[in-house]
Formats: sequence, C-alpha cells, structure tokens
Amino acid sequence: MKIIADTRRCVGAGQCVYTEPALFDQNEDDGTVIVLRETLEGELVRKAREAVRVCPSQALSLEQ
Repeated sequence: MKIIADTRRCVGAGQCVYTEPALFDQNEDDGTVIVLRETLEGELVRKAREAVRVCPSQALSLEQ
C-alpha cells in the first residue's frame, strides 16, 4: 500500500498529522502535507486509511 498526496489540493488543515505523526508532517512555509513514509504495512495501513478519511480537502489517497 502506498500513500499519494496531492499538495496542490492540500489546505494545510493538519488532520493527517494529528491522525499519524509517524506518516505525515507539514511544510513550514505553507502547511501542506509532507508524506514521511510512502510505503505502508501493518497498523500503519489502518492509520493511513483514517487520515485519508478525515482529510478535508481530499488531498490524500491510497494505492495498492
């Protein structure tokens, strides 16, 4: 499983970081998402799915 982040769509709400700080951070300049770990396994898959669900701008997606 892989996380895809569309930084053009991201509004910098930070919900992804709150959901799993081991997977996401925010750009210091504009607050857009930074993916810290693209390839996922185990419990991180569940956390990534939650981050995708709560993203207000739908800037995150998962791909097999």
